[in-house]
Amino acid sequence: MQDIRQVFKNIPLGQRIPAFGYAVKSKDSKFEKFSFTRHPMGEKDIVIEILFAGICHSDIHSARSEWHAGIYPMVPGHEIAGRVVAIGSKVSKFKVGDYAGVGCMVNSCGKCDACKRSQEQFCENGQCVFTYNCQDCFHNNEPTYGGYSNNIVVNEHFAVCVPKDAPLDKVAPLLCAGITTYSPLKFSGVKKGDKVAVAGFGGLGVMAVKYALAMGAEVYVFARNRNKEKEALNLGVTKLFDSTQDIKERFNLIISTIPTSYDPMEYINLLKFGGELAIVGLPPREVSPDINITNLVYNAGRKVYGSLIGGMQETQEMLDYSLRHKIYPETEIIRADQIDEAYENLTSGKAKFRYVIDMQTLQD
Repeated sequence: MQDIRQVFKNIPLGQRIPAFGYAVKSKDSKFEKFSFTRHPMGEKDIVIEILFAGICHSDIHSARSEWHAGIYPMVPGHEIAGRVVAIGSKVSKFKVGDYAGVGCMVNSCGKCDACKRSQEQFCENGQCVFTYNCQDCFHNNEPTYGGYSNNIVVNEHFAVCVPKDAPLDKVAPLLCAGITTYSPLKFSGVKKGDKVAVAGFGGLGVMAVKYALAMGAEVYVFARNRNKEKEALNLGVTKLFDSTQDIKERFNLIISTIPTSYDPMEYINLLKFGGELAIVGLPPREVSPDINITNLVYNAGRKVYGSLIGGMQETQEMLDYSLRHKIYPETEIIRADQIDEAYENLTSGKAKFRYVIDMQTLQD
């Protein structure tokens, strides 16, 4: 593959950026090599050579149109880490050669109250642009393409600063799995001595456990079976439950990372008075659970809220916290031509770690 750093030395200002990656052409298709172009670099944009891209379960839901109809061809990937190879004329945050990361969004209006509070994912003007499978209202509604590719063009505000000595293969998954679980723990004000339970012990669940432990909580795990009990206990988990029945403990916070059908009331019933259930896992649309409001009334004094990634300020905070405390996901690096195999392992429960694609194995 041609050295991308040499390529960008020869691209005139205003010219679209050539890119290459892997895409699905429909919800039922396998991944194929895909050449495309990205919008020209603006004065506040940077171009990142993607070195590592994490695979998130959201990628699978999106690629298979399990939440809503996808935009095809689709290049998934919103866990991106790489090297800055070009910068716009008014970029101040990065210089060529810096490392940078990109998570789940690449733009927003920047003017509404949510954006001004660095809650860009909740842009009140409906202009939050997600990293892939989204129409980019700032660039003629062209579809966005994600990180399973050799580069990305992004406004500097939507890239996080990554130190040169950071392990990039582990940084990439933090840009979704990290912020998705860090944010509700911060929102709920978890402190030393709190009892926190994590429902689901996959890629998100492991990160939630690690952050909660670092914050001083007493941590429990709910899992479908006891296959990962040893792993959980080795991390510092007090106990793993394979059922919600006959549980004596009551919790200040339960984080649900479950990506399949379940009954939320089983977890609400396990909250202390004033306790909270934070929902970050999103099952496919056809099996998405409901909560009976009558049951909520008869279990009053407990709170249920959803959490969607985090704003850019909090994402940088999460990354800095993770690096400082050496909190990383358990990862397995794969080649770019192994994406279909990784998807199969994730959906069948065979995956033990978070898959990260080494994008230097991408061959055009």
